[in-house]
Amino acid sequence: MPRSRAASKTEKTQDRKNRTGRSPTEIDRIVGANLRKVRLRRDLTLAGLSAEMGISHQQLQKYEIGTNRLSAGMMSIAAEVLNIQIAHLFEEDEQSASGKSRTAEGGLREEAGFWLTRIRSRATLQLAVRILKALAS
Repeated sequence: MPRSRAASKTEKTQDRKNRTGRSPTEIDRIVGANLRKVRLRRDLTLAGLSAEMGISHQQLQKYEIGTNRLSAGMMSIAAEVLNIQIAHLFEEDEQSASGKSRTAEGGLREEAGFWLTRIRSRATLQLAVRILKALAS
């Protein structure tokens, strides 16, 4: 009997290590999958997004498939580059962080904001604003 208790204790210790260790968890896979979804919606390549994040495309791919964990700092960089809230990376489905369903309109507004933040030229940004004003009238 003492042996089975020892085995049970060893199994519990191993389970705890698996949950708190550095190996990826289910939430890491969700975060990676959401990162990939947003990247693809933005028509960004692995190489393009990884360059903006300051990492290799291989590392980004490992994040996306859930074999490596994203640090809090890397999530912050990804959210900033993609112009999304960090909470969006943790969503298990198309629910927003507040629990409301994402609408098609909300997604389009988010995407429009993303593309506006990528405009570097002041003249191009002014033109984009004029176009948006005309379309909104």
